[in-house]
Amino acid sequence: MRKALRWLLSLVLVIGAVATAGAATAAESTDTDTDIKDRILAIPGMSLIQEKPYTGYRYFVLNYTQPVDHRHPSKGTFQQRVTLLHKDTSRPTVFFTSGYNVSTNPGRSEPTRIVDGNQVSLEYRFFTPSRPQPADWSKLDIWQAASDQHRVFTALKKIYPRNWLATGGSKGGMTATYYERFYPRDMDGVVAYVAPNDVVNKDDSAYDRFFERVGTKECRDKLTAVQREALIRRVPLQKKYRAWAEREGATFTTVGTLDKAYEAVVLDYAWGFWQYGLLDDCDSIPSATASDDDIYNSVDAISGFSAPTDQSLATYTPYYYQAGTQLGWPTIKQPKLAKLSRYGYQPPRSFVPSEIPMKFDPRVMPDIDRWVRNNANRMLFVYGQNDPWGSKPFRLGHGARDSYVYVAPGANHGANVAGLVPEQQAKATARILEWAGVAPAAVQKDEAKAKPLAAYDAKLDRQKLDRRHTLRP
Repeated sequence: MRKALRWLLSLVLVIGAVATAGAATAAESTDTDTDIKDRILAIPGMSLIQEKPYTGYRYFVLNYTQPVDHRHPSKGTFQQRVTLLHKDTSRPTVFFTSGYNVSTNPGRSEPTRIVDGNQVSLEYRFFTPSRPQPADWSKLDIWQAASDQHRVFTALKKIYPRNWLATGGSKGGMTATYYERFYPRDMDGVVAYVAPNDVVNKDDSAYDRFFERVGTKECRDKLTAVQREALIRRVPLQKKYRAWAEREGATFTTVGTLDKAYEAVVLDYAWGFWQYGLLDDCDSIPSATASDDDIYNSVDAISGFSAPTDQSLATYTPYYYQAGTQLGWPTIKQPKLAKLSRYGYQPPRSFVPSEIPMKFDPRVMPDIDRWVRNNANRMLFVYGQNDPWGSKPFRLGHGARDSYVYVAPGANHGANVAGLVPEQQAKATARILEWAGVAPAAVQKDEAKAKPLAAYDAKLDRQKLDRRHTLRP
């Protein structure tokens, strides 16, 4: 199993954007005396869950009524959670998604701070509580999710008429990219962080090459040694695992057995280390002669023995389902562990309840890849040099315009614009400001002067690299 984090993005055609913005601005001017909450709740299908105070903003947690099937809206609806960090209707708006559950606490994505704007955050469909009942899993696909975003944008654009940017990290970055592919006239720019692009699911050689080269040989060997010891000491360490599971009431019906679950966590150890760790963290890896407790605790801290339990898997069933039907998934060889492994890297099917049907469609990701190469416009992709998910990045072709792919040196799955080399950091910041329509005159003349328009807020802007112990980006 692998793990990680995520964000999301999309972009707009100039003529369509100008026309829409003009109409929205006219609507805006007639309602300037109406409280923003009342204006939001006047949107058909929008309801308030709660408002939370935060200095300098209004923060709302909302529900929005969405069709289960956007192709057939009459066939039922569900409630999708949306949060809104409101600053001012005269500011640009950033549309964020992690690709998973939405946080109900105030926070700003990096682009939101850069443009000093509003932020709309959307929970991905089928992540509870934003799940239709009963759940028709065939309606969980990237087009339906992009259509969710399109409806939210269309509804809120009347209130927030200035430029919009889409953003997200990992699965959120993927989501933003897919949104741009299906609705290219919505957004004025896209900032996709650490977004995997598994074009050919059957070919995972890029991941194998990554693990042969990442970091230093000493660090790679230490990680492999811990994995070997964990497999060699399977009996005593599984005794600890079983005792933990009994104490916690954890079960393994979906994955099948505790043994399969144990091995999945061990095989994920090196991946998890590079996804969330840094080269300097190699000093914390125990030696091959370490005690059972040290080996067990290290694997648990990095991979998470709770990950393959039924209780943990239930939260992420929508991700495993999408990985096994459209997104693809990595399978790495780990030749030094082959003789000790009983199951190898397990596919998403192993982590989805058997009663949910799954069939992989190999046409979906190549379509996205071709579109980005040939049509990307105002799109920025940021990757981390030492993040395994960046082994299969999005790339730009001759048809791309005003779009960029940057790699943050030494960074993991938390790579961001601030971690780029100075020249790229300034360029990326300047383009984000320009796309949002708020680039100062000095920045328009000299991109080297670009910097975030909002001051850093330790609570709103803290790095949210969620250590989710799961098979996913």
